[in-house]
Amino acid sequence: MTGVVVLTGGVGGAKLVDGLYRTLPAGTLSAIVNTGDDFVHLGLSISPDIDSLLYLLSNQANRALGWGREGESWNFMAALRGLGGPDWFNLGDGDLALHVVRSEALRSGKTLTAITAQFTAAWSLDLAVLPMSDGSVATWLDTDAGALPFQDYFVARQCKPAVHAIRYVGAEQAEPSAAVVDALATARAIVLAPSNPWLSVDPILAVPAIRQALRDRRVPVIAISPLVQGKAVKGPTAKLMAELGIDPTNAAIAAHYDGLIDGMVIHDGDDVPTGLATAATDTLMHDEGDRCRVAEVAMALIARLGG
Repeated sequence: MTGVVVLTGGVGGAKLVDGLYRTLPAGTLSAIVNTGDDFVHLGLSISPDIDSLLYLLSNQANRALGWGREGESWNFMAALRGLGGPDWFNLGDGDLALHVVRSEALRSGKTLTAITAQFTAAWSLDLAVLPMSDGSVATWLDTDAGALPFQDYFVARQCKPAVHAIRYVGAEQAEPSAAVVDALATARAIVLAPSNPWLSVDPILAVPAIRQALRDRRVPVIAISPLVQGKAVKGPTAKLMAELGIDPTNAAIAAHYDGLIDGMVIHDGDDVPTGLATAATDTLMHDEGDRCRVAEVAMALIARLGG
């Protein structure tokens, strides 16, 4: 067992994966990525969490926006807007290429796993970027504005509606790919990224075989807390916790992952959950050095746990 597996989604998760990718030996990292955010828009199959990770790892990420590609142009969106088309989800001209290639490949019968591997090879990335499933899983939120698909809630409405419950439609029937099963079976450690537990990690854990693999683990599993001083670095984590009646603490994050993790990396000075091995550092990841430091602290905690 030599590999490290990360369950990830969103920008925070991508940053941790980048740190681990720069820290670990080549070819030993696998990222199982949330696809509950995936949707079809303007006839194109879009996988936001996969794409954000690919762009960051290949040094193509738009640093200013925090999503999309660096050096992007927006001619397509301007033309779309001029025609009265739906412009609530921005698609840059360069970004469109990824979605067009993916959509055509899916229509030809290729799996999302195979297509993603094609992208990692094209950009010379020496890790496995694995969709959590090739089956369809969709995150839906029950809110005070009604039932909303994830992108409607997150992008179109900017997370403003209050959330009462979250559902992962199709997860019970979804199966992990053979690559995901193999990565989990041969891992020497598993890491839950500092992604939103409910919106980015839970869709992955909602796939029964993946959750069972963590329950049956024989290797260390740790989480990186998404909280800094009781707040989310980015996104609606703390807001969502409040609406679901959950205190924004590391103890609550640990309780949410009860039975699945052995340790947690927390931000310096934040509350220390009981019953877990912990390590503390500045978990804010502004640059490459920060990402590598958090990755190194995570790997040191794994080593303490025997991984």
